[in-house]
Amino acid sequence: MATAVENLGKLERRLTLSFPLSDVRTEVEKRLKRQAKTARAPGFRPGKVPMKMVAAQYGYQIESDVLNDKVGQAFNVAATEAQLRVAGMPKIEPKQDAPEGMLAFDATFEVYPEVALPELANVEIETVKTEVTDAEIDKTIDILRKQRVHYHTKGEAGEHGDGGAPVAANGDRVTVDFVGVIDGVEFPGGKAEDYAFVLGEGRMLPEFEAATVGLKVGESKTFPLAFPEDYHGKDVAGKTAEFTITLKKLEWAHLPEVDAEFAKSLGIEDGSIEKMREDIKVNLEREVNARIKARNKEAVMDALVKHTEMDVPKVMIEQDSERLAEQTRQDMAQRGMDVKSLPFPADLFATKAERRVRLGLILSQLVQDNNLQATQEQVKAQIEDFSQSYEDPKEVLKYYYSDRRRLGEVEALVLEENVVNYVLGKAKVTTKDIAFDELMGSVAQA
Repeated sequence: MATAVENLGKLERRLTLSFPLSDVRTEVEKRLKRQAKTARAPGFRPGKVPMKMVAAQYGYQIESDVLNDKVGQAFNVAATEAQLRVAGMPKIEPKQDAPEGMLAFDATFEVYPEVALPELANVEIETVKTEVTDAEIDKTIDILRKQRVHYHTKGEAGEHGDGGAPVAANGDRVTVDFVGVIDGVEFPGGKAEDYAFVLGEGRMLPEFEAATVGLKVGESKTFPLAFPEDYHGKDVAGKTAEFTITLKKLEWAHLPEVDAEFAKSLGIEDGSIEKMREDIKVNLEREVNARIKARNKEAVMDALVKHTEMDVPKVMIEQDSERLAEQTRQDMAQRGMDVKSLPFPADLFATKAERRVRLGLILSQLVQDNNLQATQEQVKAQIEDFSQSYEDPKEVLKYYYSDRRRLGEVEALVLEENVVNYVLGKAKVTTKDIAFDELMGSVAQA
């Protein structure tokens, strides 16, 4: 039996559960007898162990299991009768003042909140759009050329120079020896031989690159270099060193011409430049569409969170914080990091967890109220869309349909898209044109 539901706060509730001690004892005896049929002990054949020994060996665990089962059953019955939507697991505590022959427990728990969805017609949402033009295709081709760069030694006077011996300039690959000292003493990591880098890529500190520009092969230069306060090398961070560099090798970058051979290197069998540009445009548009969809989805989610009033169960935030902490730990471990000694307090993830839980409750209410569940046809279409960027689309279909968890992830994506489309169809939507570079440089928060 259970008492009436006590209201302890906005979402917190309490029930007192009680049941006869005799019910527990009867069930414990039944399970002990069942355990005795297979119990083993030295000197006894299986199933012939005396009941006292069975009780001594298994009694505590069986009694604990029976109590958990009885409390769980009593709570489920009481919650169902009271029509409670319980969020998370209840906290169970024994009561000391139970009537004779009875066991009593307090179950404290939270319930799901009422989600007050906004009137979508009054919600303002700004979406974005962009267009892939010839300029973006040209930029992409330049990037592809740079990825295929190779280097040649800079020639003597007149060749890639100014009439004299060639000098190092931005874009050149240089090979140097260098040594650095602080207060006249060399420091770890401050010395190298035959060290190669490309000027202008920002791989080295600005003072180092500036000192290298203008050098000729065989020339040396000594210069001061101030390490930033936040430099990754703690031993030298914030200190000033004196470096001496010697240029040993100087090479200029040779980019491939945009011709049939270049097109073939990108998989265009007939070497057609036009076909190459068409393929690049298709790929760029696919990436642009994906980023626009992600950014617009985020705008919708932000609007829903902002305009929906609700209380969020603390237990759900705590559970999701723990999940995020564990995911972070696993991700870092997979990257080869030693995470054993690193703290992962769930509190660090509480803000993100609250937003995730809040959104989950909002989306669930929207889906339920407006029948926005993912259909089989939508899920299949989404997987087929994924497969377009792979050589064997059939293998992609098999990959998803062979694993219920993977299929569930696609269903969740489709469901979110259904919600986004529904909200955008009801809300006050304005669309802003943004530059291609701005879109590609933006990162939508999941």
